[in-house]
Amino acid sequence: MKTVSESSALKRLSDVRDKLRTLVAAGYEHRAKSCIACDTPGACCLDEHFVNVRISRLEAVAIGNVIGGLPSGKQAEIVTKIDDAIEKYGLVDTNGDPTKTFACPLYEKGTGCLVHTEAKPMPCIQHACYENAADLPPDELLDDAEVAVDKLNRGTYRSPQPFLPIPLAIKRFGMRG
Repeated sequence: MKTVSESSALKRLSDVRDKLRTLVAAGYEHRAKSCIACDTPGACCLDEHFVNVRISRLEAVAIGNVIGGLPSGKQAEIVTKIDDAIEKYGLVDTNGDPTKTFACPLYEKGTGCLVHTEAKPMPCIQHACYENAADLPPDELLDDAEVAVDKLNRGTYRSPQPFLPIPLAIKRFGMRG
């Protein structure tokens, strides 16, 4: 397998994310309730019994880059939220446990997802409030995107990379320096 630089892989990751976003927006989002019209904004992101999003190392690096571009006080606040989530939800030893859930430390009431534009995780892109199961985007859209990201991870880091809960992945791979 050809080695891919991390910066090149991050650009390709952005392309994969943009493609998924376009497919979901064009084919499915019109059937979902708008986040703007939601009676409980952020409830799906902050529901510690619901959120179990796993991301790759490369996605964690992309998120870390966004966090790294924020003012230092905001960075410190997010790092604290990440550390608190790891401890509160027992995420340290969850490498293989897809049942562990948590509240997302990247969601801020009044603002929304702090990485929405630049590094929103792919499962979050696909998620929306659909009233009918038949209106949901097919799992294959996310599966295909995650396969493409797995290939980028392998090409960049030269070994399989686990998909980890958002807080743990950011702590391990996204926070530099």
